[in-house]
This record gives sequence, structure tokens and C-alpha cells, in this order.
Amino acid sequence: MRIYMDHAATTPLRHEVLEAMLPYLTQVYGNASSFHAEGQAARHALDGARATVAGLLGCKPGEILFTSGGSEANTTALVGIAWAYRHRGRHLVVSRVEHPSVLETARFLAQQGFRVTELPVDETGRVAPEALAQVLDDETLLVSIQMANNEVGTLQPVAELARLAHAAGAFFHTDAVQAAGQLPVDVRALGCDLLTLSAHKFGGPKGAGVLYVRQGVELARLIHGGGQERSRRAGTENVAGVVGLARALELAVQERAQVASRLEVLRDRLIAGVLEAVPGARLTGHPSQRLPGLASFVFEGGIDGESLLMRLDLEGVAASSGSACTSGSLEPSPVLLACGLPVELARSGLRLSLGTATTEAEVARVLEILPRTVAQLRKVHGASLA
Repeated sequence: MRIYMDHAATTPLRHEVLEAMLPYLTQVYGNASSFHAEGQAARHALDGARATVAGLLGCKPGEILFTSGGSEANTTALVGIAWAYRHRGRHLVVSRVEHPSVLETARFLAQQGFRVTELPVDETGRVAPEALAQVLDDETLLVSIQMANNEVGTLQPVAELARLAHAAGAFFHTDAVQAAGQLPVDVRALGCDLLTLSAHKFGGPKGAGVLYVRQGVELARLIHGGGQERSRRAGTENVAGVVGLARALELAVQERAQVASRLEVLRDRLIAGVLEAVPGARLTGHPSQRLPGLASFVFEGGIDGESLLMRLDLEGVAASSGSACTSGSLEPSPVLLACGLPVELARSGLRLSLGTATTEAEVARVLEILPRTVAQLRKVHGASLA
């Protein structure tokens, strides 16, 4: 039996979403920019999906920009604001625990002459509002802080951070990719100017994302060509993907409260079980202000995260050491290092992320496999914390 505990990397496509997409992969194949009947059928589906997503996020359809996923949406937010408003200032603020698509984009802009501040976090991965207040100045254009961390699950005080940014005259963007489906995501309540989603994190297809852009906010274009997406992103629209995104988000919002409640129970059982059964195990991230479905750990005793993942996979458990976008790297997790962990511990990171189909039996099975696997690795390295 395979046990999938890597939902933070991607979720399985829901069958209801596939059913919604199929007509636009087979029968309604027109280009949404064409004037004939086939094209207008596609346009109707695109407009319907945009209206659905806007209603679920608490905004207007014209404020929804469809992208190829979270990375493009994050890049568009940062580069789009930086270039559109560079006459007003050249200072951007991000946190040290942002997704690579935010951090690497900010560092790219730093190479283009912008000033970038990377805010520190506490040992739980949380940004202190007073830390943001101290770095804001008249040159600050944009603050970008995620809703929930993709590696340790820590939730950020986004609404408070947005208020501080606005008080300084800056725009505020939040990467909500990990939050959708587990937390309420309402752009008005959050007070953000820009917000990112990615369909495959909540039961939708890969290759479809959203950037909410508050009315009146200008963005420089990253992709030039046609006039699609109100001339903000050129390229033939991914109608099937967008339809799937809208349906997946609709289902996720409808089921969120029930799903989050069930995931919290399973998550807490998993956390308690690991800390009890594995000597030298430490929980990473905030102990309570964290995603309902994410448990993350480090292990004392010279545990190598890559070796741990390989052994778990052989035992039938799919897990992660952190962001899937940084997998394959032998470097310790930048997120764990930012939380103040020493390099040896940061190399041992394990992320177990649960989903709608995760069962109590699967959690129990992982609690059988993981302690044995860690003990085996410690024996190989001649370490023991029993």
C-alpha cells in the first residue's frame, strides 16, 4: 500500500474537476480569442471561470489574471509592480522564508538596481510586524509575505502586515498557494493588493494559476504579444485548465471547514506520535499557527534528509524534505536555516503533508514506519538517541 503524504507539493486531480475539464479538451476546443461560435463557446467558459474565482475570493472578475501557475503569478506580481512603479521608488521587502519563486525573483530585481530587504523570522518561521515596520520607508514599493509557509506550515499575520505596508504607501502581495483549501482566502479581509493561487495545490490541474490584482493597480507585462487577459498576459488561454481551477476552488471552499477540521486532528496525532516515538525529533514551524494538514520535523543524530526520504519511499511512504521546487539540492533547507536551526539539523528536515483522502490508518502506518526508519539510519551512522 502506497501512502501519499506530499500534498503540499501537489494534490491529485479530483474526478469532479476532470469531468468539468473534459469538454474543453475534446469538444469545445475553440480559441477564446476567435469570433466564431467555437471560439465564443470557449470565451463563455473562460468568463464563467473568472466570475467563479472572483466570487470565491471576494473580488471582481476583472481583478483576476489567469497564469500558468504560482511561480508565474509570483514573478508577475514582483516584476510587474517593480517596473510599473519604479519612478516611485526601488525598495522591495520579502521574508527569508518565501517560496523560491518570490525569493529568486526579488534577487533578480536586486541585480537590476532595486533594493531588496529580506526580513528575518523567529524560530517558528514567523515574521514580526515590528520587524516590517522598521524597514519600511518612502522608497518601498511592494511587500510580499506568504500566507502560509510551504515547508514548515507556519501562518503569517498577513492582514496586519498589509496594514503596515499600506500605511507606508506600499503595495502588499501574498503568496496564498499553500493556504487555499485549508484556510479562508478573502482578498478584502486580508487587505492585499495582489494574491497568488495555484490550482494543483487544491485538487486542480497543473499549469493553471491565478494572480488577483486589485482594481487600479498597474502591472508591467512579462509576456508580450496579443491582448489576452486584458492585455496583461499575452498567449492563448488555457481554457480547460482555467475551468478546472475554478471547479477545484469551488469544491475546496465548499468543503474547507470540514476538511480543515479533520486534517487538524490527523496532523496533531501525527505530530504527537512522532515526538513520542522518535527520540531527538523536533517539530519545526509554529506549534499552533500552522496549516491544518502539515507536520514538519528535524531529527538529531546525523540524519540525512535525502536518505530518510529514500528509505520512506521504499517503505511505501511518499514524503518531502521541503519545497518540491528545491528538491534534488544537497544544500540544507534555507527555511530551516532562517528559523535558526544549525546546518546538521536543517539537513534532516522531513515534511509530511496530508490531504482530503488521508486516513487514520495511513497516519498509524507512518507512525510505525518512521521511528524504525530513523533508528536504522542512526545505526548506520553509529548514532543512537534511544
